[in-house]
Amino acid sequence: ILPPVGTVAGVDVRGGAPATRETDLLAPEMLVSTVDAIALCGGSAMGLDAVAGVVAWLREQGRGFDVGLTRVPIVPAATLFDLALGRADRFPDAAMGYAACVNATSAAVAEGCVGAGAGASVGKLLGMNWAMKAGIGTWSERLPDGTMVGALVAVNALGDVWSDVGHLLAGVRHPERGGLADAMVLLRDPAYQKHFPWGGTDFGGNTTLAVVATDARLTKSEARKLAQMAQTGLARSIRPIHTPLDGDCVFALASGERPAPHMLQLGSIAAAILARAVERAATTATSMGGLPTCR
Repeated sequence: ILPPVGTVAGVDVRGGAPATRETDLLAPEMLVSTVDAIALCGGSAMGLDAVAGVVAWLREQGRGFDVGLTRVPIVPAATLFDLALGRADRFPDAAMGYAACVNATSAAVAEGCVGAGAGASVGKLLGMNWAMKAGIGTWSERLPDGTMVGALVAVNALGDVWSDVGHLLAGVRHPERGGLADAMVLLRDPAYQKHFPWGGTDFGGNTTLAVVATDARLTKSEARKLAQMAQTGLARSIRPIHTPLDGDCVFALASGERPAPHMLQLGSIAAAILARAVERAATTATSMGGLPTCR
């Protein structure tokens, strides 16, 4: 994501297994307030190599924090663990990060099994054999005062995806009777305890990454609060969420083109928008690697 010059950013990391870059810099007390890009990557920690290509492209454009001798592009990033689907020895690299910048567009965002969502899956409580495919989802809305809020999410959760009306859309499949099992039901069932990740079964790797963006004018503290409130959208739509085996991370971007509405309104609606984006990540995905989808 390549935001306008001067875009303020915040972040909220709640998963127990994050793989991130420059997220500490987004704390309100840190020096730099604005970012030049946000990178969401697959490939676990190795996928952070893609950020080098983003930085190289930004330097060519003259973007970055002015330190006198040069400009240092500020590119916070996070990766998800998708190595259980496809080859486990191929990762995003600097060339891919550079190509992503060259091909960036302000047109409609691609959804489904693309980008960081290419290898994403959900419902891995019983391992990859009973998981389902997910991917990238987006959603945006205009608030009553004209403020725009949008969300982009790569859903690669251990948990299941639920709709805003309480329908189980995608997740762990029941190994005996077929269909969706409901991870929260299985967690309470003693018959399945031996199959859970802590019992030795390969859980496939997880982590959901999201960005919420607005054209409102926010401080770094307010951007962090927006990211925190938006996390509620993940909690509504993914169950369980923020587990020790997920590295869930939400970034917030504020381009500052208009006065901000009250954070109560902005953050609450951002959470609802992110929840809708999670649904899209499940419903737009296509089958891959033998994993079915909810289509």
